[in-house]
Amino acid sequence: MSEIGKWLQQLGLVSDERLPPGQHQVSSLPVLDIGVHPVIELAEWRLAIQGLVNHPRQFTWDELQTLPQVAITADIHCVTHWSCLDVTWSGIAVKSLLELVQPQPEGRFVSLVSYDNYTTNLPLAALLDDDVLLAHSLNGQPLSVEHGGPLRMVVPKRYFWKSAKWIKTIEIHAEDRPGFWEARGYHNDAFPWEEQRFG
Repeated sequence: MSEIGKWLQQLGLVSDERLPPGQHQVSSLPVLDIGVHPVIELAEWRLAIQGLVNHPRQFTWDELQTLPQVAITADIHCVTHWSCLDVTWSGIAVKSLLELVQPQPEGRFVSLVSYDNYTTNLPLAALLDDDVLLAHSLNGQPLSVEHGGPLRMVVPKRYFWKSAKWIKTIEIHAEDRPGFWEARGYHNDAFPWEEQRFG
């Protein structure tokens, strides 16, 4: 690294060790979506977990708030080449919800469906990491609609399009089902460190 690069890193303006290839650091999360910002009243909001599970559930907002709450601080990487470091999210660990519904052995893939009808897909195993949350707070504040409030998925190890905003349904099934961007040529796995941007 050049002397200027080392100086910028000391100032916290760059962090080569934490930026995947092709990424640049931003100071706050940009707002990117497919153009619809659904506003859902909390009294009407529901989260369904269904498909190949032993105990399908539909959670109300109040029910989710009674579950154990956790916080993580993670680096977020977007396919559009920005990374935001040390972002703090609060919410419910997804693996704790999966323990309640008990996925069946043949259920190996997940579709995430949002209130704006956006979809994305992941292997079920990806949701079992300790840093995967259904987040209702961002940096200590309730999640704004623009950032996916009242609740969004956060999957830090994948490009950010896998972290569906305005989450409505988690459906577990036996086969993989490409989501909105995956069906349009984006990579199915979306690992930032491998630059899996497009298929």
